[in-house]
Amino acid sequence: MRSDQAKDLLNGVRDGSVSVEDAVRILRRLPFDDIDFARPDTHRELRQGFPEAIYAEGKTPAQVVAIARRLLDATSGPVLVTRTPEETAAIVIGELPDTVHHPEARLVVLRASKIPAQDLGLVAVVTGGTSDLPVAEEAAVVAASLGARVERLTDVGVAGLHRLLAYQDLLHSADVVIVVAGMEGALASLVGGISSAPVVAVPTSIGYGASFDGLAALLAMLNSCAAGLAVTNIDNGFGAAVFAIRVLQGRKR
Repeated sequence: MRSDQAKDLLNGVRDGSVSVEDAVRILRRLPFDDIDFARPDTHRELRQGFPEAIYAEGKTPAQVVAIARRLLDATSGPVLVTRTPEETAAIVIGELPDTVHHPEARLVVLRASKIPAQDLGLVAVVTGGTSDLPVAEEAAVVAASLGARVERLTDVGVAGLHRLLAYQDLLHSADVVIVVAGMEGALASLVGGISSAPVVAVPTSIGYGASFDGLAALLAMLNSCAAGLAVTNIDNGFGAAVFAIRVLQGRKR
């Protein structure tokens, strides 16, 4: 249920055009929809301000399209399809209107013209190396799609410290900083020691054998000496962006 639908329903009960019994019947359908293989959370936009995202990896294109149709019927904001294979993205674009594919982010944005016009704040997405860009782009596109202003700072890993220090103004002006890095993951501690904004670190699976597909970066970030650093799972740019949006929404209340 969209927020405008909830308001219309409550106004209807108040003015008598909707009976209490009818309102209860409608509200019973709020929490989720049932399409056999999935139960889309149609209530999430009302609770959190944006619709449920669709994780496409492991789903067939037909399943993604079916879930997307239900979410588009029940919501008003952009619907995000994450970790989208190229084949699935092509089918979704062909089946559904107002759709934008971001190949590097492996992300499809449905109802792209409905991206919130309000500026929740500035999210800086800071990337250790070019190899980290797919995860960083996922974070950047998700944050922008949910209403944030986004600035990207790429390839400023700690092996060349002067590259990061040249952009300290951005780190100080951002409302939230997302740091995306693989290898030893030290960039998060460095940024966390410079910026006064909330910092969320995203370890990536980039690195040679002893990086253990991102585990080394994850442990380094979890053990950071920079106080107050939040850490997502490996390669979880989506989760970092949603964290940033929730921080920004809290500032607006």
